[in-house]
Amino acid sequence: MTSSELWTRATAERYDAEETEMSSAAVLEPTLAFLAERAGDGRALEFAIGTGRVGVPLRERGVPVVGIELSEHMAAVLRRKADEDTLPVAVGDMATTVVPGEFTLVYLVYNTITNLLSQDEQVECFRNAARHLAPGGRFVVELGVPPLRLLPPGQVAVPFDVSERHLGFDTFDLVEQILVSNHFTRDGDDGPYRRTASRHRYAWPAELDLMARIAGLELEDRVADWDGAPFTQDSTKHISVWRKPV
Repeated sequence: MTSSELWTRATAERYDAEETEMSSAAVLEPTLAFLAERAGDGRALEFAIGTGRVGVPLRERGVPVVGIELSEHMAAVLRRKADEDTLPVAVGDMATTVVPGEFTLVYLVYNTITNLLSQDEQVECFRNAARHLAPGGRFVVELGVPPLRLLPPGQVAVPFDVSERHLGFDTFDLVEQILVSNHFTRDGDDGPYRRTASRHRYAWPAELDLMARIAGLELEDRVADWDGAPFTQDSTKHISVWRKPV
């Protein structure tokens, strides 16, 4: 078991309703096209598949998908969308859990590698991806760039959403590379606010490249979004692709 925080039943049950924007066609279509192209004619393995936001529609596109998911509650929500024969899911952590067979694509989206709270565990995640990849296969990671440029001296918090029903801000431990994502979400138009918080270990693109080298993978591409925009010093996130040598 890794240090990832375990998603509860209550969190799993409301996850899809709270992530409607991330499940929209505008977000999913370029994501699915990017991943399907890199999977080619092979199978895809999703680390931390969750409720199947990406894995289920990718399978519907004809890409055979297998998932690994730490939370049994998240996997149970996925099961309402696809049965085990259609989309097999192994309950376990993404750093050490092994599933049968080889894959042309392993992918990890929506900042989820940061759920692993130590550098060693993140390295093991890369090694686990390499373990599952066929020669020439690719490991794809979607990850935000740490917004430390927004931190003036002495400040440790950065807001990322201030809206009528939600206040979100991250607080940073710059020594341990840990951020805490804080959410205050209003239930209904005039209901109470519900507070949730989760811990994450942020990492820079160059650090991930070194993890990939340790795992025997080579950087193939890095773009700023699923549409393939160039990655620049002003990009707020990156989609990185590492390849297992033939």
